[in-house]
This record gives sequence, C-alpha cells and structure tokens, in this order.
Amino acid sequence: MFRFENIQELRWLIVIPLLWIISWVYSKMKEKKIARNLGARLTPYLTKSVSIKKRRWKQFLQGLCVLMMILAWARPQSGKSQQKIKSEGIEIMLLVDVSESMMAEDVKPNRLAQAKIELARLIDLSPGNKVGIVAFAGSSALLCPLTNDPGAIKMYIESLSPSSVSAQGTNFEEALRVAQEGFERGGVSTDETSKATRVILVASDGEDHEEGALAIADKIAKAGIKISTVAYGTEKGGAIPVRDGMGYLRGYKKDHQGQTVLSTVRGDFLQKLAQAGQGSFYFAVFGGNHVSQLNEDFDKLDKTLFDSQIATQYEEKFQVFLLLAFLVGIFELLLGDRHTKFRLWTGRFEVSKP
Repeated sequence: MFRFENIQELRWLIVIPLLWIISWVYSKMKEKKIARNLGARLTPYLTKSVSIKKRRWKQFLQGLCVLMMILAWARPQSGKSQQKIKSEGIEIMLLVDVSESMMAEDVKPNRLAQAKIELARLIDLSPGNKVGIVAFAGSSALLCPLTNDPGAIKMYIESLSPSSVSAQGTNFEEALRVAQEGFERGGVSTDETSKATRVILVASDGEDHEEGALAIADKIAKAGIKISTVAYGTEKGGAIPVRDGMGYLRGYKKDHQGQTVLSTVRGDFLQKLAQAGQGSFYFAVFGGNHVSQLNEDFDKLDKTLFDSQIATQYEEKFQVFLLLAFLVGIFELLLGDRHTKFRLWTGRFEVSKP
C-alpha cells in the first residue's frame, strides 16, 4: 500500500512547468540582448562554447530536484501495521475556586495563577486520566466535561478567572454537587462488571465558606468518590487587588468601614473537607512537592479501562526522495554548460582547444 500523508502539498507540482517556462523566456530574452549588443556576426563565435544540450539537461535536473522535494514534503508512506492502544486511568473532577480572594497576591503572581500552573503540571504528570473542570465561587459552573484530551483540559484551566462564574462567595456545597453530577453526565457507566475510580480535587483558599460542605462531602465519600484538597495562600494573608479593564492596579478591596480586606487561607477547613471525603490534604508552598505527591496518590488508585482504539501506522518513505533530491542537485551543480571540446575563434583563424 502506497499513500501520501500530506497529499494536498502535491499542488506545488505546478511550480515545475512554471520554472521551465520562466527559464525558457529568460533564455530567449538573453539571446536577443546579446545579439543586439554584439551583432549577428560576433554572437555565434562568442557563444560557440555553450552547449545547448547540457543547458537543457540542467533545466531538466533542476525540475527533477524540485519534484523530489515536493514528493518528500507530501510524506509518501508504504506498508501498513495496526496496533491496539488501550486508554486507562481514573476520573478526576477539578474544583477550582475562582472567588475574588483567590486573586490575593500573598503568593506570586496570585493564588489563582499558582493553582492554574500547578494543575496544568498535574495534567502533564498523569496522562490517560479523564479530567473535568468546575469553576466555583458563590455559584458553580461545569466548564469542561470529563475528557482525556490534555490540550483541551489545559486550555480550560488557563481560562479560569473570577468572571468564570456569575456570583462571588465560596459555596463548596453547590460545587461538590455540580462535580458529582459531572461524573454522572460524562463518566464511565458503573455496573457490576465495571467501576470507575473517581476523585474530586479542590483547589481553594477555603475562605468565606458556607455551611453544609462537610455533610455533603461525607455523603459523596460514601458513594465511592474521594475528595482531596489543596490550600493556596499564606496564614499571613494578603490584600485583594482591584484592577481596571486594562489590568492596571487601582487599589485594594475594602469593607463597609473603608478598611482594606485581608484574605487569609483556611487550611483547617480544607483539611476537614479532605478527611470527610477520605482523601488527601496538601498545603501549596512555593517549590513544594505537593503536585508530585498528588500524582502518586492518584497512581495508587485502581485504574479503569476507558476505551481501546486500533491505531494504523505507516512506514515513512520521504527520506528516499530527500536523498534523491540531494543527489540530483549535486549532479546538476557539477554538470557544466560548456562543450568539452570546441573550436576557439582567434581573430582570422579557428584553432582546436583541448
């Protein structure tokens, strides 16, 4: 079986006849210019050493060289082999806090930015898992249903911001419900023969949470879904910046008394949430290994076979055409356009030149 992977690149074959036409037109213009400047009597003698046959061969070889490069560009392939690829892992729902307190800059550049960087790194460390994303604050939204496409997952992670949800605050109870529904809508259907391992990973500072989260976390854990948490921020806390539409700092968030709001991390609540969810709790610190530890925790869980695909592979042959193009190009450069033996005109006489 022979095929071209990039068959659309064969459209550049039109370049070859165009090059020949341009070369022919240029040659005729050059002959007319020489005849006009030197005259019809001297021109045959001064151009007698030029081999028209060799020049035509050089033009042919140039076109052949271009042909080989275009064929190589189109990636010719031959042969065919098939391989069965299995995709297995666990189902993870990322609950990312996008409340205004996550914009505090007690960690650089800010809490939410640090969480986004580390979650993207976690995706790179654990390929094969199905991951969904829920953004939450006062309200929650399923931004990305469960998928094993790392490019799409990281794109949604990068897009996270306080504007991802419609209301501010920190409603863990609603976020956990949305995550549980996300598993049911896009996860592997569980029965007696197949059961997917499911984990909810909460990235938050734990501040200003509402009541009821621990009760629903316990209920979710009894349904077989583990809940792990990562706390972002510092115990010292930081002010929440207020920026304009261009991103310039205009000040810091203030309360009703005009005092600057100082946001602090609530690691104790997030630890209790992880305990209720029978998962792990980590405090995010700069240069820490909590992301690697999370990945190790996930690796210890039972994997589920999501799907299997038949991948067809072909043997690349573009190297042969590149080699031919190189050899033809070298031969064209070495091939001169002069006669090996010709009679040189020296005034009134013609003499043989070896």
